[in-house]
Amino acid sequence: MINYKHLHYFHAVATHGTVARAAEHLHVSAQAISMQLQVLEDQLGEELFKKKGRVLELTEAGKTVLRYAEQIFDLGNELEQAVRRGGFTEEETLRVGICDMIAKTMAFRLLQPAREAGLAMRLICREGRFEDLMVDLTAHKLDLVISDQGLPTGGTIRGYTHLLGSSTLTVLGHPDLCRAWPGEFPQRLKGAPFLLPGQDAAIHSQLGSWFETHGLRPIVVGEFDDGALLKSFARAGTGFMVVPTVLSEIVGAENELEAVGMIDSIVEQFYAVSVERREHHPAVRRILEKAGQVFGRTA
Repeated sequence: MINYKHLHYFHAVATHGTVARAAEHLHVSAQAISMQLQVLEDQLGEELFKKKGRVLELTEAGKTVLRYAEQIFDLGNELEQAVRRGGFTEEETLRVGICDMIAKTMAFRLLQPAREAGLAMRLICREGRFEDLMVDLTAHKLDLVISDQGLPTGGTIRGYTHLLGSSTLTVLGHPDLCRAWPGEFPQRLKGAPFLLPGQDAAIHSQLGSWFETHGLRPIVVGEFDDGALLKSFARAGTGFMVVPTVLSEIVGAENELEAVGMIDSIVEQFYAVSVERREHHPAVRRILEKAGQVFGRTA
């Protein structure tokens, strides 16, 4: 029977290119790794590496073993998550990370289907920066992260990105501010005070380009990583702000803001990121299945 540790050592060598680097990464001796690799090759009856200069390159058999090894590690992660969240008990626990710039109303609407399913579930939410939440996700401290960005292609984090939906943007402003900057949209925003999402937000740079394209050059009076704080300043009439169009009516009503126009050339996307290859958690499945309803699509 193949030993899990053998695959672990094999994966380390395949990733780092040499036995020495793998040994340094795993904090074991190079001799120990070489011995385990030899055992694995003897069991499989195939050579898994061939020398190419100073590094080891996978053989065709090695490439096949690597694919299976990664699937086995994925299943191991899923098993660990199931045990950590108490999958064998009557009550499920769902740990969700929510990026700072995701509107609380949006997060609530995306998470609510899990509660409506009648599941005996405890919901734990943590808010933070995308990079910090990804660290907790890979450490299995979170089951899911809701964000305005997905995992970058070719990144170091192995995970799965699910597109939940997308929305154009609507500009909102305090009634007094709207009266002070009248006219046709978007030219009425020329030189107007504006509140921007922080630079970590996916739409930050897109808004800058949109302003330039229309020659608006607004006065940026603040940039905010915290969406709730941004809305507080907008509610006080400090500047205009943007929200996803699908939330514009409710955000406007809650904060006594008026819509002045829609930016249909910018589409904000919302994602769920997980490290599970398959979504076994019933609450996660429910969230993914019902997300379309939040964005006006049928399930």
